[in-house]
Amino acid sequence: MKIVYDQETATLTIVLRDARICESDEVRPGVIADFGYDGEIVRLEILSASKVVTQPKAVAYEVFEPAAS
Repeated sequence: MKIVYDQETATLTIVLRDARICESDEVRPGVIADFGYDGEIVRLEILSASKVVTQPKAVAYEVFEPAAS
């Protein structure tokens, strides 16, 4: 996974996997989902991200691990 913030265009891109893009769909105004040829999501693009991202250089990453039973 890779997260890219382009200050020049104020675009935040979250790449989930390396795959060719077959189709893009604007799922909400300013939010574009890119899908691969298998129909699964490849990346998300947030346009005008500077309006919602206050600290583009700070990223918190968490992995949820369920408790052992």
